[in-house]
Amino acid sequence: MYDYYLGGKDHYEADRVRAEEAVVADPTLINLIKENRAFIGRAVRYMAEQGIDQFLDIGTGLPTQQNVHQIAHSVNPDARVVYVDYDEQVVAHGRALLADAEQTTMIHADLRRPSEILEHVRMRRLLDFDKPVGMLLVATLHFIPDEDDPHGIMAELRDALAPGSHLALTHASADGVPDVVAKVVEVYRKTSAPGTPRTREQVTGLFGDFALADPGLVWAPLWRPERPVSMEEAVQTWFYAGVGRKP
Repeated sequence: MYDYYLGGKDHYEADRVRAEEAVVADPTLINLIKENRAFIGRAVRYMAEQGIDQFLDIGTGLPTQQNVHQIAHSVNPDARVVYVDYDEQVVAHGRALLADAEQTTMIHADLRRPSEILEHVRMRRLLDFDKPVGMLLVATLHFIPDEDDPHGIMAELRDALAPGSHLALTHASADGVPDVVAKVVEVYRKTSAPGTPRTREQVTGLFGDFALADPGLVWAPLWRPERPVSMEEAVQTWFYAGVGRKP
């Protein structure tokens, strides 16, 4: 569905049907997805400019346009990137797309079991966890229901990172445009990955003791925007975004 929203070609009929239902529920949804994608670019560039030269992108889906490794390499050609997804088909396809990409790999692991990620042989070969890592969970954690303990998952992942590491995430909000959010959530209940929007306080808690970079946790278009953005426009995205640094 994400690939379909972005105008890609790697999706099935069922994906297109549900995606169109979601767009009917929220006509601004495609713009929301594009803003979410744009945040990745700004966040990765920011982290790379802070000296981060290795990245772990969890829940990446299929690599599309302007991927983490492409953005990171525009700042530091030596940056290393590991993509993670739990869908075997996505991983197989992703590896094919990344076959010619040096210093970049894709692994199969489930976010609900962080040790699968942290102990994965392919990941350990490429990333050094004794040094700072830029970890991304973009439009991912709202697919982890409360019963799977997203805060516990994040605590385990944060604990594995060295001081100076960064965490970038976006998350569907339970605070903005409630009628629209409810309609979109209802559509996603028909998919393999129903969503759980969360409040600003709950999303902030996912950062633990990481210090949030200015401007803090905000609507995605307002995080270090490259163009003027009004609050009215920003709230329509109903996605929170932020980047934190481990002390």
